[in-house]
Amino acid sequence: MSPDPSDLDLSRVVIVRRDVDAPAEAVWDTLADGWLYATWVVGASRVRDVDLSWPSKGSRIHHSSGIWPALISDTTEVLRVVVPTELVLRARGWPVGVADVIIVVTALSASTSRVSIAEDAVRGPAALVPRPVRQLAFGPRNVEVLRRLAYLAEGRHRQRVTAP
Repeated sequence: MSPDPSDLDLSRVVIVRRDVDAPAEAVWDTLADGWLYATWVVGASRVRDVDLSWPSKGSRIHHSSGIWPALISDTTEVLRVVVPTELVLRARGWPVGVADVIIVVTALSASTSRVSIAEDAVRGPAALVPRPVRQLAFGPRNVEVLRRLAYLAEGRHRQRVTAP
């Protein structure tokens, strides 16, 4: 796979989709809050810092993975962003490797949206695993990623709507 995220062959990776009971803007607002990253990304344990320009191209989230005391610090960088519909990330998670992730947010109605995510390893040991095998791990992981993202977006949206 090319390091250019626009070359991610979506016909060769698992694309996970989830309908969300919140407007697309609420989902985007959740993605745009870098401090929430470890809440919805499976494997991320904590966020150490977020670039002030997040989620602009080139900005990074500085996160850790693992469980204490065996935490590994790494980063996730925005490769491409189309506000408020697409976020392409390069997620580093050594010693496993580096993956490109594409997240697409689509409005279904004024109050509902659909989020899609596709991911594949681009460097490191994970990229050496045959694509069909590694996709067996990415698919279920991303089901949980979207479940967490949906819960956050829906809860934050409900709080905004019902706030005095």
